[in-house]
Amino acid sequence: MSNSSAATSSKPRAASSQPSETSSKRKRGVFQKELQHMMYGFGDDINPLPESVTLMEDIVVEYVTELVHKAQDIGSQRGKLSVEDFLYLIRKDNKKLNRCTELLSMNEELKQARKVFESDEEKLRKVFEVDETAPE
Repeated sequence: MSNSSAATSSKPRAASSQPSETSSKRKRGVFQKELQHMMYGFGDDINPLPESVTLMEDIVVEYVTELVHKAQDIGSQRGKLSVEDFLYLIRKDNKKLNRCTELLSMNEELKQARKVFESDEEKLRKVFEVDETAPE
């Protein structure tokens, strides 16, 4: 029964028995440690099977690669790739969209905080330089 439901899926699937063009070219094992931690966080064993981690890595890399290619197609119409192209592609998945917008706003907050910190640091440096050069 599960075979018939998989066959009627509306999404086209690549043949999983053959490695995709990009998977044969890329360096494997780059995300192994992070994926192990994520898998453990989602309920897997603290040391998941290497085959499971490799499979997860293949799935993640394939998903991200497809997403980037689709975003490039959208961005090529305007002549450049932007964050909005990715947000447009995930617009129907509220969890992903909300998490992305949360991370983007957090990134902006961090940029502003760094900017304030650097300007405050520069002001302090100038104050100390003036104090050192002042005669006692």
